[in-house]
Parts: sequence; structure tokens; C-alpha cells
Amino acid sequence: MIGKIVKGTSFKGCLSYVLGNKDAKILASEGVLETDTASVINSFYMQSLLNPNLSKSVGHIPLAFSPDDSPRMTDMFMERLAKEYMQAMGIENTQYIIVRHNNTAHPHCHIVFNRVNNDGKTISDKNDRYRNEKICKLLKDKYSLTYGKGKENTNVQKLKGAEKTKYEIYHAVKDILPIVKNWHQFEEILKRQGIFIEYKCKGQSDEVQGISFKKGEHSFKGSDIDRKFSYSKLDALLNGNSNRQEQQVHIPKETGNTLLENIVSGAAEVASGIGGLLDFQPSGTDPNEAENLHPQSEEQKKKKKKRKGFGFSSR
Repeated sequence: MIGKIVKGTSFKGCLSYVLGNKDAKILASEGVLETDTASVINSFYMQSLLNPNLSKSVGHIPLAFSPDDSPRMTDMFMERLAKEYMQAMGIENTQYIIVRHNNTAHPHCHIVFNRVNNDGKTISDKNDRYRNEKICKLLKDKYSLTYGKGKENTNVQKLKGAEKTKYEIYHAVKDILPIVKNWHQFEEILKRQGIFIEYKCKGQSDEVQGISFKKGEHSFKGSDIDRKFSYSKLDALLNGNSNRQEQQVHIPKETGNTLLENIVSGAAEVASGIGGLLDFQPSGTDPNEAENLHPQSEEQKKKKKKRKGFGFSSR
């Protein structure tokens, strides 16, 4: 079970699509006149006038279910799921219509509701996408519905319009993420596939806080394509790729003991090239340690003592 939150300004456009499908079937409705499509549209429009300041008064939520659940998806059961979903989302005391479509492999229905309720107040959309995901999960668990197999198994060729473009962007981004190490590479490779990036900055500053992907006439926020595609998560991933590539050490393959012999030979050459370095005593070195490293003759030791003032005889 997956719900998609859509808000719009035109009841006519939304309802013409939902009711215009040849397989459309109204499962339930409240507060609307069902004589024909025009009557339903007019019913919603008249109530929206109670709150003319709300620009997006159209609430539209398609609910889709797994094909594996098709045998259970009777009209009555789908209506029940839709109504429980609406109640949990706080969609109440308002007009609505629940319409079933049968034009795809996965059973689904469309909930269209008026965001201006019967008292002229606005039905809140605060955190609606988060609440949508949570409620869908609760209902799937409650009724043992099938969990989706993820975007990886979606047949993109069967999709149309914006939904198809969204999945094309998803696969393009997913495929290149493991191999790019900075934003420049990321942008250039996507650009070759007709995908362009737009950044959203904080206020008038250069601090980036959001990202969108555009292909053709369709544009999507990164997090709407996938939660992993927000700017902050992509930035962290690209930085991680860069650090890993910089830390990689490439050692050529050798046969037999050649590699070991090269290492030993190289070490000998280094030691030979810095032979004079052992005579240099760094600042802070313990003199006793230096003597142990470079044994001195008895005569050298006596001369050293005289220089320090220990070799003078008494008069």
C-alpha cells in the first residue's frame, strides 16, 4: 500500500481525470451530488468558496496496492482501507469521493477531498508526507498487506509522464553515485543524460540547502525522488567517495620474490644515500644515547672531557 500526496487548484482538472477513466467506479462519497461529473465538480467548487484565501483547496491521494493483494481487493475492502486512511490522516468533516480504477496491474483508488471543510476551515497538511508513510505502514501491518519490492523492480516502460521521468532520474542518479567523487563529475554525467541540477540556497547566501533534478518539462526535489537524494545526503556521499579514492594505494603485482627484493633493494639505496646523516645529532638528543650509537675511542673521550673543563690539572 502506497499513498501519494497531491494538492492542486483545479477540481475540474482533477475530477475530470479521476472520473473520466472508462473503468472508474465510485466506491463512496460524502457531501457531493453524483448526478454526473459536472455536478461533482460544482459541489466541490461551491464549498471551496467558504475559504477563498486557500489557493490549493484540492486534496488528491491515490492509494496503490501490490498486485499480490489483488485477490483480497474487493470494492468493500478497498473502501474500508481508504476510509481508515482518511480518518488517520485527519481528513474528516469535509466533502470527499473515493474512486476505483482498474486500468493497471496494481489495484488502486483515488481519494479526492476538499481541503476546505464543512465549516470553512482548512484541513491541515502539516507533515502530511511523513504521516502518509507512517499510516500506510500501520495499515499494511494491521491487514497483513504486501510490502512493495522497491523502486528497483518497477517497470519504468509501463509508466507515463512525470512518474516515468521521476524513475528515469532515480535510476540515472543511483547508477553513477558509486563512481563519482565530486559535484562537478556528478553534474556532468547527468547532463549527458538530459538531467539538470538546480540548487536552492539559504536566503541571499551561497549556502546550499536543497536540490532539484529536472528532465524535460518535469522537475522534482531530490527527496521526492528518493529520501537518499536530499542535498545533505548526496553531499556526504560524494565527500565519502572522494576520501576513499584518495586513500587508495595501488601496488603493482609482482611474481615470486621480486616485490620483496625490490623493497629490500630500495631500502639499501636509501640507507646508502643518507650515510652521512648518522653523524648528525638532532637537537634534544640524549648525549649518552648518541655515544651508544657511535662508539668513541678513549683518546676522543679524553679530548671531549677537556673541552668541557674536566681535564684541567690543579696547580
